[in-house]
Amino acid sequence: MDIQRLTGPSVRCSELVSALSNALDLAEGEPYGHALRSCLIGMRLGEALDLSGDVKAALYYTLLLKDAGGSSTAAAFADLFGCDDRLVKHALKTIDWTRRSDIARVAVRDAGRGRPLGTRLGRILKIALAGPQGIRELVRIRCERGAELVRRMGFPEATGEAIRALDEHWNGRGYPTGRRAEQIPLLSRIALLAQTADAWHVERGLDQALGVVRRRRGTWFDPGLVDALLGWGNDSAWWNNLLRDGLAEQVIAAEPADHVRRAGEQWVDELAEAFAEIIDAKTPFTRGNSTAIATRAVAIARECTVGPATQRRIYRAALLHDIGNLGVSNRILAKPGPLSPEEHKAIELHTVHTWEILSRATPLQDVAGTAALHHERLDGSGYPKGVNRKRLDLPARILAVADVYVALISQRPYRQALPPEVALALLRNEAEEGAFDASIVQALSRTLQETPSPPVKVP
Repeated sequence: MDIQRLTGPSVRCSELVSALSNALDLAEGEPYGHALRSCLIGMRLGEALDLSGDVKAALYYTLLLKDAGGSSTAAAFADLFGCDDRLVKHALKTIDWTRRSDIARVAVRDAGRGRPLGTRLGRILKIALAGPQGIRELVRIRCERGAELVRRMGFPEATGEAIRALDEHWNGRGYPTGRRAEQIPLLSRIALLAQTADAWHVERGLDQALGVVRRRRGTWFDPGLVDALLGWGNDSAWWNNLLRDGLAEQVIAAEPADHVRRAGEQWVDELAEAFAEIIDAKTPFTRGNSTAIATRAVAIARECTVGPATQRRIYRAALLHDIGNLGVSNRILAKPGPLSPEEHKAIELHTVHTWEILSRATPLQDVAGTAALHHERLDGSGYPKGVNRKRLDLPARILAVADVYVALISQRPYRQALPPEVALALLRNEAEEGAFDASIVQALSRTLQETPSPPVKVP
């Protein structure tokens, strides 16, 4: 991708990562703020343990990015349980998934939800046959993928190792490798305790959260960490504060002052590229989709003589435009047949999630609008707001065309991939009818005559 080299001020990494962590919450079936609250709980534990600055810095990003690999197992969970993958993932944070009885309870409640009784019973039998070992493999995939992505984002090696061992338990019965006690990295032990305490606190209240922490002392959790948390467990004012607005500001302030990470524009691009992989891992058929759209969109922008700063905006918007899909059930995204009205509403909501996530990060606020408008059309026939050409600037128009073109030439569960010339003809027809900008479709046509340039890293 031929983006000219730019220079500019650095950005605070914590601001970007804390905002994007809300997307990881969506993928896990958690409400916005789960990673932020877990971060504050874990960092208070770090203070109680008097950890050194560099260790606390690695812990900080472990807590925010602990679920980076979660989307890579969404399709497998949806297939195994035959229901919304996010329901199952949320349940795993509030049950003891090393026990067959707890898995069975979730299976009876959720497996094949909404399907005929015979189908549901078949799903329950499938889960029973898979047992804890089936969950173990999914945990392994999630942990390995998360560790790999975090390393590529440039975070400390200790952060990657902590995410790799996030689901190990003190008694050696956790996953994926069955490490026990001190074999488990300290940061993993802190993160597991913090995320469990938050999930129970939000869903069932402080008393039950503290109760599960006590019950799992010495089984799931490091006894010393449990004792440290219980030392301030009755500080109800502090816990209640976790449920109020202003979490992001608290989390940014919690970054160790002597280890504040700042980075340039190139790192922001690389972070967007990593999150594009997280987005595209949600379903098997979208692997590489966001990168393909970003590459095509910048090629179109170049044909339209767009300047380098706007090229970068288009590139990031294209990489992140479907981040809201992390909040959509895989049973809907991968449905081979027509969608019901309720399913259509769920699909349309993904653009709202995209706006809400990206607009929370100051360095991405100029990207949020472009990304969230990718399903709007010049004639007002798009969604979710039905805005028209008056609200759609050049970057939004370019992204809309690139998104549809790449979708048309890609295989989907509900249709075959189209040849490029057929996809281009369809876009031309839509442009004639007023949905797309004809000049941008023409620019797309010119880009198809050449091989798109690879991405250029920009400092």
